[in-house]
Amino acid sequence: MEQILILKGQQALINAGINALEITSNTPGFEQEIAKARAAHKNALIGAGTIINTTLVQQAIDAGAQFIVTPNTNKSVVELTHQHGLPVLMGALTPTDVANAIEYNADIIKVFPAGSMGVGYFKALTGPFSEAQLMPVGGITLDNLSQWFEAGACGAAVSGDFCKILNTEQERSDLSKLVKNYISKLPK
Repeated sequence: MEQILILKGQQALINAGINALEITSNTPGFEQEIAKARAAHKNALIGAGTIINTTLVQQAIDAGAQFIVTPNTNKSVVELTHQHGLPVLMGALTPTDVANAIEYNADIIKVFPAGSMGVGYFKALTGPFSEAQLMPVGGITLDNLSQWFEAGACGAAVSGDFCKILNTEQERSDLSKLVKNYISKLPK
């Protein structure tokens, strides 16, 4: 029953205006979940997250992932993903990590865990790495979303507020309203 509820949650997110979903490799049966999501949401981008090595990259790509998200900086992950023509959102935290992600040709650099470090830290990274596409992940909320964009974010990833099992129409409606509130705070 839980799988159906999760798919309904995905549909609620998409109906509210989200067009990219990430299914993490630590989700039980993540490959099957990617395939199901691709089949159910033809107009959305479905990616694989928590991809820490090339074995997981290949599993995700074989399952139909359309982008790869890592929590770490790994050159082999970028190389294999790019061989398949897919983008990589590469995890980085320190200036060295960011510099390595740039050198490895990551498409977007996922500053993670951004919330633990704060907006000030993120803004400090944008100084020496002003040409990099930096995206905060972790700790992004409706209350602080605008601050991240003001600090130079190219995008933001939200998980806590959106990763919910929905059991009722009211819960789906509440999630839809929340998503629309987030979207309304995005830069125009």
